[in-house]
Amino acid sequence: MADTSPYTAHGDESVLFAVDCPSRPILDQIADKWSMMVLAVVQQPTRFNEIKRRLSGVTQRVLTQTLRRLERNGMITRRVIPTSPIGVEYALTPLGESLLEPFGRLYGWTIEHAETIRAAQADYDVAPRPTHDHGTSSA
Repeated sequence: MADTSPYTAHGDESVLFAVDCPSRPILDQIADKWSMMVLAVVQQPTRFNEIKRRLSGVTQRVLTQTLRRLERNGMITRRVIPTSPIGVEYALTPLGESLLEPFGRLYGWTIEHAETIRAAQADYDVAPRPTHDHGTSSA
């Protein structure tokens, strides 16, 4: 019986994920910078404006889209607080909480390696580049 798993390389062992791999859209939705930062900020129930204050540089539009996407994916809950004016509070679900540890490790890795990465970027930026970089020579 043929393996129909979306993780199958389909005869090319260099392919890591098939086009229809279910991880692709999920990773796209939860692993962007704002989603990761929001998940870190809402470890306790947190109101929208407090999240916005703690994420320097995020626009209201982007934060709203990020919160909706995380809520749709089951990572956070949204609770309307019947105050005047009405407040909205966001909190992690158990599924969202399960990402804290791996995202925390990734964040730690970025801090640990930030200077090395900045140095590599600086080296790359000053190095001469060929005019056609497609992996083949034009000769």
